[in-house]
Amino acid sequence: MARVHELSRADARRIAVCAQLLAKDRPSDLLGTVRHLTVVQLDPTSTIAPSADLVLWSRLGASYSPQDLRDAIDEQTLVDFRGMLMPAADMALHRAEMDRFRDGVDLGEWQQGRYEWVLANNDFRRDVLERLRADGPLPRGKIPDTCLVPWSSSGWNANRNVTMMLDSLVQRGEVAAAGGEGKGKLYDLASRVYPDDPPVPLAEAKRVKDERRLAALGIARATGQERPVEPLNVGDAGEAAIVEGVRGRWRVDPAQVGQPFVGRAALLSPFDRLHHDRKRMAELFDFDYNLEMFKPEAKRRWGYYALPILYGDRLVGKLDAKAERDAGVLRVAAVHRDVGFTKTMSAAVEREIADLAHWLDLAVEPA
Repeated sequence: MARVHELSRADARRIAVCAQLLAKDRPSDLLGTVRHLTVVQLDPTSTIAPSADLVLWSRLGASYSPQDLRDAIDEQTLVDFRGMLMPAADMALHRAEMDRFRDGVDLGEWQQGRYEWVLANNDFRRDVLERLRADGPLPRGKIPDTCLVPWSSSGWNANRNVTMMLDSLVQRGEVAAAGGEGKGKLYDLASRVYPDDPPVPLAEAKRVKDERRLAALGIARATGQERPVEPLNVGDAGEAAIVEGVRGRWRVDPAQVGQPFVGRAALLSPFDRLHHDRKRMAELFDFDYNLEMFKPEAKRRWGYYALPILYGDRLVGKLDAKAERDAGVLRVAAVHRDVGFTKTMSAAVEREIADLAHWLDLAVEPA
């Protein structure tokens, strides 16, 4: 009979924290950190700093330089695939899925609709590819809209034909992000961006991605909500586990079970993968959190861009702060405490805030 690990919630949290490289012993290598995490989500909001920079700073500490990340992207050591940064070498694991989308094989309903839209605009697709072949890399604004059938949507993507075609061609493996960021993000032919490695067959690629995702998360559900690029679930990877006080079965990385744990304080991006699975966050960490930047100010509990606060193996609060670069300050509006802070906890969190300000080359200004 296959082994089933019996874990307390504290055990599960510690496995998750260590797997996400947030324990006391910090990693020291940028590329190795991204490879272990499998992906780092990109988001341009810079109320404090862009999310990818916050994720890497919270692991690497003061040694992390955002310029190192920009250089790795410009040199295409790291690539942006559908809003997720990953090592360029890992693109071979996504090629078979790209081919499936390009060929219209076994697609879900929304994927089928996009596939048919690209077919209906095949001349537009060819125009984009030819423009990139001749003049790329190019920003989105330099690509003419020659769409025949406009993109139809009840949301904000309606008639954003160039955006939707580029996104579709990225999914098909024909176009790739090629450096730049924000409105200056560049696109080029994928053949000029991704390494020319043979694609890993679909079933094998899924197995490898599931195993690596579990190593990065430590503990996760076998099945879960579908998400693009990097799902929440890990399939049959690892070994079965039961978490005390939590219903259902989990999968755990056996190499991380029973390892010694020494935690620390950390300030996390709102998009950090320690808490990106809100169901897992609630079940294991008993933590209530949502990014409130899209809420009216009067309805916010924790702030526009509040950073979850980790202490040891617990998520203990949120930091509401803003980098006011013209004034040279990191303005701290509030430290929301979900639990009672001891003097030791308070001192550790204050040091993290001071370290964040120092990394940003700002002075801390409390409310």
